[in-house]
Amino acid sequence: MQRAASRDYSRHWSIEGTFPWFIQQSKPEIQNREISVRENYLRCVKGEKPYWMPAYFYESDTVWPDAIEEHPVPEVDGFDWWGVDWLMVDDINGMITKPGTRTISEFSKWKDELQWPEILRVDFESDGKKMQRNLDPDRPHIYESVEGIFERLHEIIPFDETLLAFYEEPELLEDFFQRMADYKIETTEKVFKYYGQIDGVLYHDDWGTQRSGFFSNEMFRKQLMPSTSRYLKFVKDKGKFIELHSCGRNMQYVPEMIEMGIDMWTPQPNANDADFLYKTYGKQMTFTFSINIQPEWNEMDIRKAVREFVDQYGVNGRVMAWIMTDPVNVEKEKIARDELYHYSLEYYNKLYNRREGAKS
Repeated sequence: MQRAASRDYSRHWSIEGTFPWFIQQSKPEIQNREISVRENYLRCVKGEKPYWMPAYFYESDTVWPDAIEEHPVPEVDGFDWWGVDWLMVDDINGMITKPGTRTISEFSKWKDELQWPEILRVDFESDGKKMQRNLDPDRPHIYESVEGIFERLHEIIPFDETLLAFYEEPELLEDFFQRMADYKIETTEKVFKYYGQIDGVLYHDDWGTQRSGFFSNEMFRKQLMPSTSRYLKFVKDKGKFIELHSCGRNMQYVPEMIEMGIDMWTPQPNANDADFLYKTYGKQMTFTFSINIQPEWNEMDIRKAVREFVDQYGVNGRVMAWIMTDPVNVEKEKIARDELYHYSLEYYNKLYNRREGAKS
């Protein structure tokens, strides 16, 4: 925490090539659209008749503060401001807590032993001014609120001990989650105050494995939902939308997501059934599904796949397309985005009986 409090946040701290560096970079201006990219994105999030299907991530700007050290800053092997030891795993291009890490001796002693970040010591104002210089005013700005209420617990103690706490210390667990909600509200208030226009919050909390959620729905409602709901209500009361990042096969929790006011979820593609989610909940929540551009596809193949995607998921006006190429291919992504914009614009003009170029 001493290190975080002494940083000069007028300079960037992310290392070139790391994930924070990548999402902090300025994006090219998007021109010649019927309405602003920001307004169209918000229409899709809220189910209010978008003009085209947004290209997820490309059409938004991410606010990833250097001043909030939920991971090591810079994002390389090291400690966050909770004292958690992290490792960069090249195969997944992401970080994990070092096996065996613990910052308290046992869960029952968290009230006495856990050192909470002293965020009043951090210069959010300088960091906010710096970050705003790279943000496009025509795009929506989304605060990436990483390491959620549940995730933080299994980062300060081993995962098995975290799960045991649900059974052995339910009241103390509720106290921890509520205190963590206080912390999330406190840090998010700083972002809303110092980082300019914030349209939404992308809340991270992984709730499942590849096969199912970690918890029964009853346990989720009883022990995780109260604190999470309170944090999310704070966000919604400030007029921001909520997107959820939650890895795992978490389809079972969608009714709870909707009840908590979550507007949008990007489900993990290889663990969830996009067609089921769309058919069952597609009028109540916005989803991001992926278009996986294959290496052997030519331009005709790419455009055909995009048109089929819009035809399959467009009718509710509540799906965004995450265009993915493996390996990364900038030209193929540009072709896919071009087809997505023009084809979905025509699609929605017909669906909503709009004259071409008319605003409604």
